[in-house]
Amino acid sequence: FLPIFLKEGISTMPQFLQRRFDDRVRMITAFLWVALFVGVNITSILYLGSQAINQLTGYGMIWGIVGLIIYTSSFSIFGGLKAVVWTDVIQVVVLMVGGFAASYAIMTFVGGGSYFEGFSTLFKYAPEKFDMIFDRDVMYTDISTGEQKSAYDDLPGIGVLIGGMWIANLYYWGNNQYIIQRALGSKSIKEAQKGISLAAFIKLLLPLFVAIPGIAAFVILNNPEDFNYVGQGIDHADKAFPWVLSNFMGEGFKGLVFAALIAAIGSSLSSMVNSASTIFTLDIYKPLIRKEASETHYVNVGKVAAILSLLIGAIIAPKLSDLSQVFQYIQEYTGLISPSIVALFIFGFFWKRATADGAFYGLIGGFVFLLVLKFVYPELPFLDQMGVGFLVTSLLIMAISLKGLPARVKAYKPSEKGARMGLLISILVISLPVGILGVFSNEIGSAAFYFALSIILLSLGAGGLLFREKKADDEKAIEIDKGLFATDPSFNVSTVFVCLILTIIYIALW
Repeated sequence: FLPIFLKEGISTMPQFLQRRFDDRVRMITAFLWVALFVGVNITSILYLGSQAINQLTGYGMIWGIVGLIIYTSSFSIFGGLKAVVWTDVIQVVVLMVGGFAASYAIMTFVGGGSYFEGFSTLFKYAPEKFDMIFDRDVMYTDISTGEQKSAYDDLPGIGVLIGGMWIANLYYWGNNQYIIQRALGSKSIKEAQKGISLAAFIKLLLPLFVAIPGIAAFVILNNPEDFNYVGQGIDHADKAFPWVLSNFMGEGFKGLVFAALIAAIGSSLSSMVNSASTIFTLDIYKPLIRKEASETHYVNVGKVAAILSLLIGAIIAPKLSDLSQVFQYIQEYTGLISPSIVALFIFGFFWKRATADGAFYGLIGGFVFLLVLKFVYPELPFLDQMGVGFLVTSLLIMAISLKGLPARVKAYKPSEKGARMGLLISILVISLPVGILGVFSNEIGSAAFYFALSIILLSLGAGGLLFREKKADDEKAIEIDKGLFATDPSFNVSTVFVCLILTIIYIALW
């Protein structure tokens, strides 16, 4: 998506939607994004950060939140995006060094002095924790409530490779302002691709710092006698990493890793704050309140918006203490808008028939549908809900757009056929698996069976609609040059290498 964004010269995601569709689409997505950043992302990060500070230092949640606000404000509000990016360069180095130190400390403990032997120990005591594809009968205990829950409801089997997981990934890496904003600041597309390649390699290392210490904590706390562990446990899954720091790190390294943890929290928080204030200033305040003003005025408005977003997040954050997993909370509520957002962008890019009315009503209809589905059919895994939401939004965009367009008079271009095939594949990969898996499941009722069957029929119907319609292009359709997506050999090699490593990991942990 990045070459198109850079070609259009945009600063925010809603700005692109305004150019491709109209002001209505821009405004409603801007409000949704600001609400999501403040009410879900900033709030969650403040809560998790304060939890870590509390467990490591003893300071209460409120003091932890206040400290994070002061820390983040010091460079994100007064320094802008440039300060955020340069701070990240330093933070990521500290994070990797500190994270590996924590991982090494607990893994050598469970491995009897050997880091690599620690992996064998974890496989011996908790092989299920390394599974990446769950069956319906895989259960786990919710630490905060003591309830038995199905892992399939969080990560629905093969749905971690196909289906709604594609929405989570496409939205986060392709349409999320706080990720894309960094790439939009690149000098060129090649510079942006270098950054993306480096980020992909670093991402491959994160499980060593994030997942492995958590699994080791689970093994030790469930088998304390085998490891001669005498000490306090934890009452919440989100406290696992601070517990590792408190019990297995020396004072010097504990300080380093604590700094790394705060750096990571501050990095995410500053990015969210910067993105929320940018969208509010450029996509809400400027067009609705004051269209003409100096650059300094808008910068000051952005700073005020950033401060307010932090304060609102601080007020809401303590209320998250009742949740079993905050990460799950982030994903589920992001999933109410991400399917519609992804549909808007890919149809806006690659389908010239998409109109402003189709986008507007598709966005609203998709959001309302997902909201209703969440309460009417809560047993459907939220990733599957996202896949169905994408299908519904796509159908609304197509149906409403085609209704408002005159008949076409020219033949399809070869490039247009390719784009249609790409859209069809997207719909089938994201939506169709939900229906197929539901139809062939032996554990769902008749209502769920017919719901799954309808998903299959609607997915196939969407394909028929794409290839049989005979309408004219929308006046704001984008002409895409294939040359925009050219990549140099180094980027291609790095991409293949990353995909190869991921394939090996999935095969090993199937």
